[in-house]
Amino acid sequence: MRAIATPTAPAAIGPYSQAQISGGHLFTSGQIPLVPETMEMVTGPIEAQAAQVLKNLSAVLAASNTSWDRVVKTTVFLTDMGDFAAFNAVYEQALGGAKPARSTVAVAALPRGAKVEIELIAEV
Repeated sequence: MRAIATPTAPAAIGPYSQAQISGGHLFTSGQIPLVPETMEMVTGPIEAQAAQVLKNLSAVLAASNTSWDRVVKTTVFLTDMGDFAAFNAVYEQALGGAKPARSTVAVAALPRGAKVEIELIAEV
């Protein structure tokens, strides 16, 4: 098992790592819309928050020498399912042609008041 830590994604805000590689797979912690350089939240609509989360996950994928086309599964947490369609538009554009399996779950709240959090599993 090997921990991933890259300065191009937000540092962990608790006792966990950005990601772990084990058994040929990358397992990420959930990413919220934090800007890595400042550790400040992106505020505003779901589109802006989702874009930052996906950018953060792209950085973790790159640091792990893998990419969206090797992502097997994502789990998306939304605080408002009314944001589902707007989120999907940003998600589809960010992933290009990749279409990993996905679950989307409505939750009561996320860390720091985020509207979206995403975790993923990818092949490395």
